[in-house]
Amino acid sequence: MSTQVQKVAVVTGASQGIGAGLVAAYRKLGYGVVATSRRIAASGDPDVVTIQGDIADRATAERVITAGVERFGRIDTLVNNAGIFIAKPFTDYTEDDYDAVLGVNLHGFFRITQLAVERMLEQGGGHVVQITSTLADQANSNVTSVLASLTKGGLQSATRALAIEYAGRGIRSNAVSLGTIKTPMHPEENHAALAALHPVGRMGEVSDIVDAVIYLEDAPFVTGEILHVDGGQSAGY
Repeated sequence: MSTQVQKVAVVTGASQGIGAGLVAAYRKLGYGVVATSRRIAASGDPDVVTIQGDIADRATAERVITAGVERFGRIDTLVNNAGIFIAKPFTDYTEDDYDAVLGVNLHGFFRITQLAVERMLEQGGGHVVQITSTLADQANSNVTSVLASLTKGGLQSATRALAIEYAGRGIRSNAVSLGTIKTPMHPEENHAALAALHPVGRMGEVSDIVDAVIYLEDAPFVTGEILHVDGGQSAGY
C-alpha cells in the first residue's frame, strides 16, 4: 500500500484528452490515482495505477475499485469521464449504436459508482463527478444527438438524486456539462465548425474542464450541481 498519498481519485476514460488531464491534476494535488480505459498504458508513477478494460463491463468496474483499495486503501473521488458520442439522425441509429452508447455512458457509470459509493460510506465521505453534455438540456438543431441526450440527461438526473440521497452521509455528487472540447476525438479540420457552435466562438480546452472538476473537488458546500462549461451554449444560441 502506498504511504505517499492521503486521498485517492478514480478516473475513467483516462488514457487521453480530459481523462489524462484529470489524472495529472489529481496527482498535482497529491492524490493517488486509479486510471482506466480500454487501452491505457502502464504509468511510471508509482502512485498512478492503470487498469485496462471496457468500463461497460461490470468486471472492469470491480477490478478498478479493487485495485484502488488494494494499492491505496481507500477511494475518495470517482470521476465518471468515459463517454461515447455518436451523431446521427434519430432513425439512422442502429442497435449496435444504442448498445455502445448506453454501455459506456450508463452501464459504465452505474456499477463503478455503486462500488465507489459503498467504499465512501465505509470511510465517511467522498465525491462523485459525472462528465455530461449541454446537449442533454439544450438541444442544437445543428447537432443530431438523441443518444447523447438520452444518456447524459440520465446522468444529470442521477447526479442530483445521488446528491440528495447521500447529502447527510458526507458524499457529494456533481457534474460538469460540456460544450465541444478540443481533444483527440475531434480532427483539426473540424475545429472551425465546432467552434462556431459556441456563443463565445471557440472550442473548450481540456484545461477548462479540468479546472471545473478541481473547483468542485475543493467546494465542500456544493453538491447536486450541474456546472456548465460550454462556451455559453446552455444560455441559448
